[in-house]
Amino acid sequence: MMKSRVKVLVEGGKASPGPPLGPALGPLGINIGQVVAKINEQTATFEGMKVPVSVIVDKKTKQFEIVVGSPPIAALVKKKLALEKGAKTSGTEVVGNLTLAQAVEIVKLKVEGTLAKGLKAAVKEILGTCVSMGVTVDGKDAREVQREVDEGKHDEVLK
Repeated sequence: MMKSRVKVLVEGGKASPGPPLGPALGPLGINIGQVVAKINEQTATFEGMKVPVSVIVDKKTKQFEIVVGSPPIAALVKKKLALEKGAKTSGTEVVGNLTLAQAVEIVKLKVEGTLAKGLKAAVKEILGTCVSMGVTVDGKDAREVQREVDEGKHDEVLK
């Protein structure tokens, strides 16, 4: 069974039959319109962000499968805070403030792309990204909030 995999980076919810999808999928003989519709349906929650997508095509049956990755944590934080980019100098420059509840929302979007085991660890991963981006959490340095998470001060939010 011959399968072909096409990997592309598309804007969430806005894939089109043009490049990069059309030229890559055209030679495989599948209905590009169906593929585009399925990709847009599966990436709609990532609107405004570039999302890695793999299209796996069975060359014999022309059946296809869509595998959607998730954007990097930094992209999710920037979208949540409507930022263009993170701080030029992390540690000294603050570009935005994320609430702990927003960090939990990001974890839920990123659930498959994180290596963390459990919600607490995943939130700490988000907080680590906030440190390097110059983003405070609930008005505090993200490292301080990480310590508070370790101490159990935010267990109510992290259930």
